[in-house]
Amino acid sequence: MAELQQLRVQEAVDSMVKSLERENIRKMQGLMFRCSASCCEDSQASMQQVHQCIERCHAPLAQAQALVTSELEKFQDRLARCSMHCSDKAKDSMDAGSKELQVKQQLESCVTKCVDDHMHLIPTMTKKMKESLSSIGK
Repeated sequence: MAELQQLRVQEAVDSMVKSLERENIRKMQGLMFRCSASCCEDSQASMQQVHQCIERCHAPLAQAQALVTSELEKFQDRLARCSMHCSDKAKDSMDAGSKELQVKQQLESCVTKCVDDHMHLIPTMTKKMKESLSSIGK
């Protein structure tokens, strides 16, 4: 993928992740730490009970992080498949005898379209993840 296009996607995804972290994940981290601290305050609990309590406190955050990771991986896979399709089309054009400059322009145009199409998916993906994150731990 062309460097400029890769940078566009990276900046958009970074912005989305920062927003999710600030608005959702950070609150979950605070709840997890407060919950874990209260587990440790139970002087009657056994070491195993405290450990299980702390694990229960960590579960929603782990679930949230897994959700974000999974969605980002799916997004990356879709973008990579689109870019691979562009590369295949370019190779086919070269094999058919097209000029190198023409093929490079075709490839660049195709990759730009992939990036544009996937950039449009980011707001919907963000909304979906925020809704899912809001429902975790409730």
